[in-house]
Amino acid sequence: MAKNKKLSEAKIHPWRLCPSGQHAVRTHPLNVPPSKRSPVGSVTTRHFHCAHNPSGKDKMEPVEMEEIAEQYFLKVKNKPCATSLKFKNGTKYDNLIAGWTRYWNDVLKPKDLLKPNLIKALIASESGFDALLLADKKNQNSARGLMQITNKSRKILANEAGELREHFVSASRKELNDPNANICAGVRWLFRKRDMATGKLGRQATWEEAVAEYKGIRNDLVKGRKRAKELIDRFEGYLGDLEACKKNG
Repeated sequence: MAKNKKLSEAKIHPWRLCPSGQHAVRTHPLNVPPSKRSPVGSVTTRHFHCAHNPSGKDKMEPVEMEEIAEQYFLKVKNKPCATSLKFKNGTKYDNLIAGWTRYWNDVLKPKDLLKPNLIKALIASESGFDALLLADKKNQNSARGLMQITNKSRKILANEAGELREHFVSASRKELNDPNANICAGVRWLFRKRDMATGKLGRQATWEEAVAEYKGIRNDLVKGRKRAKELIDRFEGYLGDLEACKKNG
C-alpha cells in the first residue's frame, strides 16, 4: 500500500498513514445508487484513503495498525529478550511488542520509558501467548487475546467522548483476536491504567503499579490478599527472567 506523500505533515507519529484527526480506510467496494446513466446502479472500488474523524481527534484503525507493523516493526532495535519463557509461542510476537512499545513511548512521552520486556511479561502472565484466549468462553464480552482486553476496555479506547482525552484505538471484538491490534490496544490501555493509578496514589505510579492496576489487583495488593500477590508474583517472575536474559545476552 503506497502512502500519500501529501499526508506527511501534521502526523502524530512518522509511522502514521494519515494526519492527526483522520483515520485510514482500506480499499473496499462502493455501491453507486441508480442514475439516468445507470438505472440499476453499479459497484465501484473506493481505494485506500484517509477520512476525517468527526471529533477531529486522533484515532487509529486496524488497517493502519497492519501497515505500520508491516513497514516498520522489523527494524525496531529495542526488542524484548528472545526467550520463550517456556511457552509455545513465547517469541512469536516479539516484533509486535517492540514496535508498539516504541510507538506509544514516542506518542505519549513518559519520563521513564515503558520497556518491551515488561509488555512481554504482562502478556505471558495474562494469556500465556494464546492469541485466541477468551477468559470466559460463554461470554463474548470477557477478556480476550494476548493482553486480555475486555469489551468494556475496548469501548473506552475507541470512545472519543469518554474518559480518554486523546489517542484513541478502534477495533472490534473480532479484530482484537489479531495479535497486532491486541498489543496496540493493550499497550495503550496500560498507559491509561498508569494514569489512573497515578491519580489514585497522588504521585507518579511505577510501571509495576500500572500492571497491578491493569490486572485490577492493586487495591488487593495493598490489603495483602493472597490471590493478588500470586498474580503479581507470577508477572514479576516472568519479568525477572526477561531482564536476566537481557543482562546475560
